[in-house]
Amino acid sequence: MSTPVIQVRDLRKAYGDLQAVAGVSFEVAEGEVFGMLGPNGAGKTTTVEILEGLRIRDSGEVSVLGMNPATSGRDFKRLVGVQLQQVALYPRLRVHEVISLFGSFYEQQAETEELIALMGLEDRRNARIAELSGGQAQRLSVALAVVNMPRLVFLDEPSTGMDPQARRNLWDIIEGFKARGMTVVLTTHYMEEAERLCDRVAVMDHGRIIALDSPSALVRENFAEDAIEFVSNDGLSEHDLGELAAVTSAASQGSAHSIFSSDIPRTMGSLLDLAQERGAPLEGMRVRHATLEDVFLKLTGRTLRD
Repeated sequence: MSTPVIQVRDLRKAYGDLQAVAGVSFEVAEGEVFGMLGPNGAGKTTTVEILEGLRIRDSGEVSVLGMNPATSGRDFKRLVGVQLQQVALYPRLRVHEVISLFGSFYEQQAETEELIALMGLEDRRNARIAELSGGQAQRLSVALAVVNMPRLVFLDEPSTGMDPQARRNLWDIIEGFKARGMTVVLTTHYMEEAERLCDRVAVMDHGRIIALDSPSALVRENFAEDAIEFVSNDGLSEHDLGELAAVTSAASQGSAHSIFSSDIPRTMGSLLDLAQERGAPLEGMRVRHATLEDVFLKLTGRTLRD
């Protein structure tokens, strides 16, 4: 069995009285796409920055590609790529110039034109950085993260600012990274992205990992039921919905409601009876299987963007 690309044991980092990372342990296998999910303030960004060598841990053991990211130098940078959510680039340089510049920093580098084509930036090749849209800048940022052809790449919310089609194109690119044997550590605010791309996901909250498994396994472990979703502005509380026939759990966010049932027909009948009794119209009703987002809400009590 090969040695994991990343090994973390009892990682801790505090800022004053705030325990940002409070005893995190996990491993990432070579060639894996590993996702880190958590609401704002969960500790995932601090954890990833420690793995990238951008932040110093207080205690615990961290090994990335067999090296300590806090003390390793050129060898570490040669093998690791990092895409940050916000990157300050020279605004007057052109796209092809920035990629060539970053590539010149490494002994091994990808071809500039190949990266431009890979990221779908052909028509923006000669555009200045200041002229790029948010989605185009994100694609350029991903290109710069792999310009050194790394073994391991960290992608911090890489599809933020992209339209749905561009986001799916990026997913194809990330799957291509995996096909080439690259290991990817991904943070994202899009559950669909995590479900499609990640072999495993670690769900973080309050500085700890509260669940770690494949997306499908996490769904199976937390939900054996299907969900009824609908919108209603009047008269239905989360408590009321939780008392319906065959309901195992219920969640409400404003006028949007989700109830999980072990017997959809029974629950549907009692829901319609309750809605008629309360004079509460039900709109957009649909039945669906549980998803990773349902797991996240159940485990943390919050949506990913909270």
